[in-house]
Amino acid sequence: MTDRAIVRPTARVVVLDPAGRVLLLGARLTDPERPPGDVLFWYTPGGGVENGETPRTAAVRELAEEIGLRVDAAALEGPVWFRRHVGAFGSQVFDSRETFFVLRDVVHEVAPGARTDLEVLADEPHRWWTPDEIAASAEAFAPLELAAVLPEVLDGPWTGPPRIVT
Repeated sequence: MTDRAIVRPTARVVVLDPAGRVLLLGARLTDPERPPGDVLFWYTPGGGVENGETPRTAAVRELAEEIGLRVDAAALEGPVWFRRHVGAFGSQVFDSRETFFVLRDVVHEVAPGARTDLEVLADEPHRWWTPDEIAASAEAFAPLELAAVLPEVLDGPWTGPPRIVT
């Protein structure tokens, strides 16, 4: 493993359906050189911000790629949360600087779009979770405090400054 972390700006979206359920993906891959295992944690759709993109435009692109949902950037509320996470993926350490947006009242059947080779390899499940299911679950979530901070965005629309989450 290398000693120096790669800083990775990331955009994520808290996708909510009309009933207030949140769409989460199940992370299964720890190393691109190993087959995926069981779900390690559940997280919101999103990914890296590419050169020339803003976090908002990256979030829109990632929704299309990961879950096949095409939306206008203006439909995203926020940013609502900022999160920093440092962790290893394979032999590399990443310092992810995450910006979260909210997208409300989504009625959508998840159908991945133009996934990367790595996303195809990971073959991640998806699930719509109620806030109560998240709060009662023994599963891990990212952000870690998702059960505690989710009610703030459910009351929306978000009008305050972004909150720092863990």
